[in-house]
Amino acid sequence: MPEPRLAAVGLSELGRTDLPGRDLFSAALADAFDGLPDPAEVVDALYLGNQSEQYENQIMQGTLMAEWAGLRYVPAERVEGCAAAGALALKNAVRDVRAGIHDAVLACGVEKMTAGGTAGATDALAAAFDRALEQRSGVTAPAQYALLAQRYLHDTEATEADLARIAVKNHRNGAQNPDAMFQREIDVDTVLESPAVARPLKLYDCAPVTDGAAVALVTSADVADDLVARDEQVRVGGSAVTANNIAVAERDMTFVEGAHRASTKAYEQADVDAADVDVAEVHDAFTVCEALLSEAVGFAPRGRGVESALPPAERSDGWTDVHLNTSGGLKARGHPIGATGIAQAAEAYAQLTGRAGDRQRDADVALLLNEGGVADAVTAAHVLLSPDTEVAR
Repeated sequence: MPEPRLAAVGLSELGRTDLPGRDLFSAALADAFDGLPDPAEVVDALYLGNQSEQYENQIMQGTLMAEWAGLRYVPAERVEGCAAAGALALKNAVRDVRAGIHDAVLACGVEKMTAGGTAGATDALAAAFDRALEQRSGVTAPAQYALLAQRYLHDTEATEADLARIAVKNHRNGAQNPDAMFQREIDVDTVLESPAVARPLKLYDCAPVTDGAAVALVTSADVADDLVARDEQVRVGGSAVTANNIAVAERDMTFVEGAHRASTKAYEQADVDAADVDVAEVHDAFTVCEALLSEAVGFAPRGRGVESALPPAERSDGWTDVHLNTSGGLKARGHPIGATGIAQAAEAYAQLTGRAGDRQRDADVALLLNEGGVADAVTAAHVLLSPDTEVAR
């Protein structure tokens, strides 16, 4: 069975831009293929993660982006899974290469969220909620996650200041990331004194509305060897997706079971466990997400996920030494919904190939955790490995 490799990754600018989605995609593609042959000479198929057609009133985005990549007569599909759309595109690319269906697949994501303004983004995101049980109540994404945060703070010793420290840590990481939307540090008081969005979540607990695109070229080992040097390749050791029910009220609000199951499957495929992971990009659309996911994927004991904001040496017993969201996460790097899962892969690629600059960690194993809907409505997990990683048992 062919082993999938990430042979190249690329990002557009992330933030509020005047560029339409297709131009953002073109910028990410050019970044990924800098120094490589034209995509038409390499790529056999394309999957595009895209959350909503509402922003630009455009469906058929798989075909559109294939056209803009110069690809003709190859399979090109849009993948939808709300904020997990990019990771689902990556999962499809990995699956195709593993199965020998294709030798080189573009996994892409793009979102032009600002095109609809704040009201448009709020409405588009609400479409991920159960129509009969949730949408008609007028509930928003921050309100949904505020329910999770309220329950988490009630059931644990965590405080709003603990959540604020997660935002502070991710802004500090973003300040070291030239691709991040927000490249400045903040302090706990800034978070706690920012306007309330949905109690206990405040403005600085929430990821921003973001435009952007990301691209990852997934290939067989043979194709990767033809394109780039060995130390420019990242191995895809594990890839798994789970779907839970949509409505939040029908789930455990303080344990993200879907993330636990998806990460466990990905660990098993890669022959690693949580303690082996050096860096992780987890879905911090809201600060409480990073705490919950740290526990769900096995990094932290129950109720201690907020310690993700601390250096590894200062965390409670039972924590691993993982570094979380070195990119700045969704909170500071930005959250261009359909592109987020691929942007996570771009950060892991940089860490595992020693290209992360000032934010570089000593990393051989990375976990990507991307969720769509609220918490684990759909969750995608990927384990990535540096080229010559051998996990010691």
